[in-house]
Amino acid sequence: MEKAELVKNLKQKLHLETAQAEQAVDIARVTLSEFVGLDPSQLTLNPGRLMEPAPEAPESPFNAADNPLTREQTAAIAQQQKRLDALGRTYYPQFLVQGVASGRGTGLETDGARLGALNGLVPTTPNFGLGLTVTFSAMDRFALHEQEAMQSASVRAQEAQYQTIATKLRTLFNAAMAGLAGARRVAANTPVEVASARTAVDQATARYRSGLAPIDDVAQARRLLLQAQIDDALAHLNVWRARLQVAAARGDIQPFLDEVIR
Repeated sequence: MEKAELVKNLKQKLHLETAQAEQAVDIARVTLSEFVGLDPSQLTLNPGRLMEPAPEAPESPFNAADNPLTREQTAAIAQQQKRLDALGRTYYPQFLVQGVASGRGTGLETDGARLGALNGLVPTTPNFGLGLTVTFSAMDRFALHEQEAMQSASVRAQEAQYQTIATKLRTLFNAAMAGLAGARRVAANTPVEVASARTAVDQATARYRSGLAPIDDVAQARRLLLQAQIDDALAHLNVWRARLQVAAARGDIQPFLDEVIR
C-alpha cells in the first residue's frame, strides 16, 4: 500500500511539472509570435542543434562599427556633416556664365538696293553675346555664421550619441561574453552530476533488491537523476542562449541561426 501511494504521488507530481512545462512553452510561443508576425498556432518549432552541446569555437573580437545601430548613427552623422558643408559653401561667390545668340534680317543692301524674296525678313545676319554674372551674399554672413554654429553643434551631438551607442553595445557584448563563460563552466560540471546521480540510482536499486533499503530510497534516487538530467540539458541550452546574446550584441544573429539549423 505504501508503494502504491508513493507511485501515485510521483505520477501526480510528474503531471504537475508537465503542465507547468507546457504552460511555459505556450507563453514562449506567444512571445515569439510577436517578433515573427504569425499566430502562435502557426509556429512550428524545430530545436535543431539546441539540444546538443554547443561547440567551443572562440568568439571573434567585437567591433561596434559593424552593428546596425552604429551604422545608422554613422549615417546620421554624415547627413548632419553634409548640411554643415552646404552651409559653408553658401557664402562663396556664385559665378554665372550667360550667353545669347540671335539672327536678324535686312531689307537693304549696302548700296541702297532692296532685297528680293521676303524683303529681308529671313534672319540671315547672326548676332551673339556673352556675359559673366557674379553674386555674393555679403549681408548674409552673420546669419550664416550662426547657422553654421548650430549645425556644428548638431554634428557634435550626433558624434556623442555614436559614442554612447558604441559604449552600450560593448557593455552588452562584455556581459554576454561573461554569461557565455559562466554557462560553459556550468555545462562542464553537469555531466558529473548526472553520472553521480546514476551511480546513486544503481546503488539504491541494489540495496532495495537485497532488502537493505525501502522503495523510497530508489524513488528519491531516480528523482535526483531526472533532475540532474534536466539540469544538464538546460546547461547546454543556456550555452546556446548565451551565444545568441553574444550574436545579438554584435548586431547579426544570422551566423548563429545558420549554425543551429545546419
